[in-house]
Amino acid sequence: MQQRISRRAFAGAAVATVTSFSILRHARGDAPIELRASLDTAPSHPRNVAFRDFLGKIEAASGGQVTTKLFESGALFPDLQVVKALVQGQVEMACPGTWTITGFVADADFSQLPIFYGQPIDKTHKAADGAGGKFVNKEITDKLHVEVLGGWFDLGFNEWYSTKKPLNSLADLSGMKLRSPGGVLNSARIRFFGGIANVTAWPDVPLALSQGTFDGLISTNESTNSSKLYDSGMRHSLQDGMGMGLYVPLVNQAFWGKLGPKMQETVLKLWADNLPTWRENTAKSQLRARDELTQHGVTFVDVPQAERDATRAKMVKDQDKVVADARISPELVKLVMADVGV
Repeated sequence: MQQRISRRAFAGAAVATVTSFSILRHARGDAPIELRASLDTAPSHPRNVAFRDFLGKIEAASGGQVTTKLFESGALFPDLQVVKALVQGQVEMACPGTWTITGFVADADFSQLPIFYGQPIDKTHKAADGAGGKFVNKEITDKLHVEVLGGWFDLGFNEWYSTKKPLNSLADLSGMKLRSPGGVLNSARIRFFGGIANVTAWPDVPLALSQGTFDGLISTNESTNSSKLYDSGMRHSLQDGMGMGLYVPLVNQAFWGKLGPKMQETVLKLWADNLPTWRENTAKSQLRARDELTQHGVTFVDVPQAERDATRAKMVKDQDKVVADARISPELVKLVMADVGV
């Protein structure tokens, strides 16, 4: 009798154990995976608009497997700090500017090379989507152990902006203290025109501009408009299309592994399928932003294309030195020059 009870007890315990593991696996499988995305631009910025769309599409495609939350305006991290946070798992997704990645991968900021000064947008896209961009994506993946989702998101052309000093020509930049987004190439360009570079994280720009920490800045029409820098004293802009700002879509590797192959493929496809539309929307937003800035009293002067071309020719003469100072790979420069047909 005692033996029967023992056997029954053992059988019951075994069933309970198997059932508990089954329930545990089921619970783990049903628990949604959290995706936190960090951006330091304002909610109305085209990057933020695109990411709200992207994250919504991920949630829908995951069928409840993934829940997302977008932290905006640098609520979690400014872009200058977000790459480190991403690597450390403090955030699952980010899309930092190429210039903020240069501390880890110097080659990332090649769109600011002198060869791109005053060039049309298709030149930059050929390099970013071509051999140059692929070369850098592999470097980022290998060095940072993060996942690059694919093609880079457009920020738009960097231009010059100032508070008190009118900008009527490139010569007016001489002697000005100008905020740089970061990166050796942006600072080199400021020095080329006789300015003094000041690197300030984007969320800190409005206050610093209003307090006169710098006389002007490098940015884009949309970024200055969405941050309402006209309220901080910005009054003038000189437009020369000095170089395209680009953002790199990155995902934490541990999070990426949790998604599994099927969901990974879905996320990559969502990014690739929607990127052309997001780029187009960004270009439109830059044009709208210029109109809105004009309505808020900002004056605009466009540098003639002939002057842009002549300036680029002068800048390219020093490109080898700039490349060396920025520690950009000569191999990458060759790929980029081939991409743009030089």
